[in-house]
Amino acid sequence: MEVKDLTVLEKASLLSGNSMWGTREIKRAGIPSMVLSDGPHGLRRQTGAGDNLGMGESKPATCFPTAGTVACSWDPDLAKAMGEALGREAKSLGVNIVLGPGMNIKRNPLCGRNFEYYSEDPQVAGHMAAGLIEGIQSQGVAATPKHFAMNSQELRRQASNSVVDERTMRELYLTAFEIAVRQAHPWAIMTSYNMVNGTYANESGHLLKDILRKEWGFDGMVVSDWGGSNSAVGAAANGSSLEMPEAGFDSVRQLAKAVKEGKLAEADLNARAEEVAKLAKLTYDPEMDPDGNLTDEQKRDHHEMARRIAEESAVLLVNKNGRLPLAAGTKVAVVGDMAKTARFQGSGSSKVNATKQENILELIEQGHAGGLELASYSQGYDRHGDMNQGLVDQAVNAVDGSDVILACVGLDERSESEGLDRSTMDIPQAQVNLLQALGKTGKPLVVVLVAGSPVSADWIDLCDAVLYIGLSGQAGASATLNILTGKTNPSGHLAETWPKSYVDCPSSGWYPESERDSIYREGPFVGYRYYLTAGVEDLFPFGYGLSYSHFTYSNLALDEKDASFTLTNDSEHDGATVPQLYVQAPEGGVLRPIRELKGFRKVSLKAGESTTVRIDFDQTTFRHFDTDQDSWQTESGDWTIMIGSDARTMELTGTLSVAGTVEPHQADPALGAYLTGKVKEVTEDNMTALFGHPVERQGAISTFGPNDPISSWKDSRSGLARFVANFLSKRERKQEAKTGSPDLNTLFLLNMPPRAMSKMTNGMIDMAMVDSIVRIPNGHVCKGLGGFIAGFFRNMSANRRTRKELNHE
Repeated sequence: MEVKDLTVLEKASLLSGNSMWGTREIKRAGIPSMVLSDGPHGLRRQTGAGDNLGMGESKPATCFPTAGTVACSWDPDLAKAMGEALGREAKSLGVNIVLGPGMNIKRNPLCGRNFEYYSEDPQVAGHMAAGLIEGIQSQGVAATPKHFAMNSQELRRQASNSVVDERTMRELYLTAFEIAVRQAHPWAIMTSYNMVNGTYANESGHLLKDILRKEWGFDGMVVSDWGGSNSAVGAAANGSSLEMPEAGFDSVRQLAKAVKEGKLAEADLNARAEEVAKLAKLTYDPEMDPDGNLTDEQKRDHHEMARRIAEESAVLLVNKNGRLPLAAGTKVAVVGDMAKTARFQGSGSSKVNATKQENILELIEQGHAGGLELASYSQGYDRHGDMNQGLVDQAVNAVDGSDVILACVGLDERSESEGLDRSTMDIPQAQVNLLQALGKTGKPLVVVLVAGSPVSADWIDLCDAVLYIGLSGQAGASATLNILTGKTNPSGHLAETWPKSYVDCPSSGWYPESERDSIYREGPFVGYRYYLTAGVEDLFPFGYGLSYSHFTYSNLALDEKDASFTLTNDSEHDGATVPQLYVQAPEGGVLRPIRELKGFRKVSLKAGESTTVRIDFDQTTFRHFDTDQDSWQTESGDWTIMIGSDARTMELTGTLSVAGTVEPHQADPALGAYLTGKVKEVTEDNMTALFGHPVERQGAISTFGPNDPISSWKDSRSGLARFVANFLSKRERKQEAKTGSPDLNTLFLLNMPPRAMSKMTNGMIDMAMVDSIVRIPNGHVCKGLGGFIAGFFRNMSANRRTRKELNHE
């Protein structure tokens, strides 16, 4: 039986989940159910009651380094190997669809979920994601790049409107997804919670039909983020296939009714049902055990792989006078709570129940640290930032018998999490005080820095060496020690700019947006595009990374297909580096950053070895999006082609004459401050020129609707609604103070719009009941509660009828 031969109700039933992690099956049509699981850097296959925030128990799985760390390897082949391992583990754990990779562009370093995303640049994000997707899907498991699109903050994430000009959206925020879709052909893609220019991403015809499906040729399944579906009918009509999790039968009835009334074309319903059925059959494996676990061999082999990935991804930021590597027999004073209790992943839906855990202190004590000898260990600081001078004094007094101080510092678990954004770029002041005190001892100070995103580092001049390990996964401790002792030569390069201070960030003055409309007023000047164009100094540039080797570049040659050059390792150490291809457009053309990354290669060379490196040009190299013609164009003229070792350091430069599709056209003078990249000086008139129309913002809420978050009820005329909002806020603060970790469930509720209740309660609440709930903050408490109670019984009765009809009873 074909999908089109099913009843309308049956087809509609395929478009929403059957449980927190499962889809519906239709046995008479041979359509099996599917299991979806979080898994950007490790599978979170839950056991018991499911949740989407990483709170419940899950089966042991390998915790690989997070995307923000893996991106620093600049090695898509490494990402592919990691994907293959994730695919194998998914099979063992009974998972059909892995919900990853996360690949949103890092607009601002404070985004709480940046550790799950690759880069500020679409080339790095797109190609790294493509590698992971290819690896996962090579095992017969679907990958799901996310969150499509413009998901740049956690605050109000389900009730936020990302307002961005079309050209910036296409060139910066969508290009990473385009690269991944065109190269790796993912079988699924996940939409974001937020609206994009006033329309929810999960029902945006412009994003899903015009761009994703028609322009890029995507023919797979589109799935909503959990609770992220606004209108089931709008989603189906505009290209979204499946809403998750268990939305119950209300959506099913809405879809069937819309078809009957001619508000939804049955052809659209058929297409969406076909997409779900196709993927269910593609990922079905009769030998897959839904109750399965990893094998001992997988646990062992994948732990070793996690170590290799961590080694390739760590970035050596500082190495004064060749302080590293440390020789065998070096006596180290180990300082820092994170050296004893490792932090190697973020919080939220990506949190993995690791098969194994390591820590630096234990490995040194056990003699697994390249010959390093433990002189002492001191906690050094309170993990969650409380001041304790006694811990600092103890650490300082314990370093006397050492040759080197090895301090492990960084951000704690509550600093980086799904559901909330960071409040500061600083590491805790208690740790800064410790580093200042250690710097005065006269002992060489080597710092291992743990963080999923850039941090401020006013203290960095105190250090003889700094190794940034990111969130390095379950084998991060041994990987770190291998680098510190020279067993592994560091080769990571930063996949995002590290500003000197947060105020230097282009969007620091308007991020995160606490109201509905998040205006991307910085336009294309994100990350290095801003710092270079506006002439703002950074701490470490995009693409930066030191090595124990030294590399030289020579003999640049350009033709219409690629750039080639000679790369030489002129040191005594085998090593690897990342040559980066940047381009600069002809003078007198459209608005652009001063230079943009358009390609890269990870190259390994033996000591003294040379090789010819080629970096191909592709369809993204010279293009820009012309909003007047609604198409991609290339400016003719002399383009500057540069090979850099980072975004600031150009090793080789040449000129290439490009025959484009249009002649250079002078940028509109009305763009004003945008012309120099100085976006903090942008006026409303400048924004109007960039967007092509005045940028409007939502005013004060006079009437609350189903898409206004519960947190906004604090301004309600209803005492009950204000009590609910204030109670949840107080509960979250109290829980964080008590445990040291964010209360993700409460944060989810605060940021949740009421309409999500109809998508997250397995059919207990329908949209009519949501409408009743919304009456409460609008001052109609009795009508709201009465309508909700009556609606509950009406909905239960309707669900029983729908279930019987679907079961052909």
